[in-house]
Amino acid sequence: MRITVLGSGSRGNAIALQSTSTTILVDAGFPLKELERRAAGAGLSLTGLDAVVLTHEHGDHATGAAALARAAGCPVVATSGTLRALGLNDADIATCELPHGSAIRRGTLDIAACRTSHDAADPVAVAVSDPGTGVRIAIAYDVGRVTVGLTRFLRSVHGLILEANHDDDMLRTGPYPARVRARIAGPTGHLSNRSASDLAAAVCHGDLQTVVLAHLSDRCNRPELAMETVRQALRSKGFRGRLLVAMQDEPVGPIEVGSRQYALNVFG
Repeated sequence: MRITVLGSGSRGNAIALQSTSTTILVDAGFPLKELERRAAGAGLSLTGLDAVVLTHEHGDHATGAAALARAAGCPVVATSGTLRALGLNDADIATCELPHGSAIRRGTLDIAACRTSHDAADPVAVAVSDPGTGVRIAIAYDVGRVTVGLTRFLRSVHGLILEANHDDDMLRTGPYPARVRARIAGPTGHLSNRSASDLAAAVCHGDLQTVVLAHLSDRCNRPELAMETVRQALRSKGFRGRLLVAMQDEPVGPIEVGSRQYALNVFG
């Protein structure tokens, strides 16, 4: 499978996952024209999109979902709570409910969801699997706290897009008022670099090929801080794959996951 991160951060998130014959977009947090511009810059066409999958209804994840689904002629796939929060059940686009605890198929890909702790109606992490190759990729961001269920859900993935939103010290001394800092660091907020490193280490296994750190704050984090914190945790578990950072303003990828050509020793 192939990962292309069109952008990730507080101003928008969109991640394309492709098999040989199926393309889905997980989150569409940019306006349609911007999604198309970013996709074109990454050599990706959204015309034949098979689904727009949403993790939750917040604007930085869902702003362009309806327009993109309408333009591509594909459904919006989301939990019932997210569809209701966006009012998409009554919209003039196709929708498909994403259940908790079981997978649905779009094209050749299976899509599953796991509840997350965030201040949204019905937020989830998403895992996408290709039954033909056995490759599984998961996306987990906007996660206030790590649960046993989420940890279990992220085990056995070959590719992981994981939130590393803030550095604890930068958040504490940063520009946000106390109530905003409390929300970000709280149980329905976002994962810190330290929490991300703990979760990455907990789900690390021998077949984990790629970890992409996502949803980094541009005010309370730096890519090198997130990378070093998570790298140390993964190194302790023997991880020898790719560790990358998704950017807010430019695409990252395409990243091949599942091929024997994936190996890249990030530790020198």
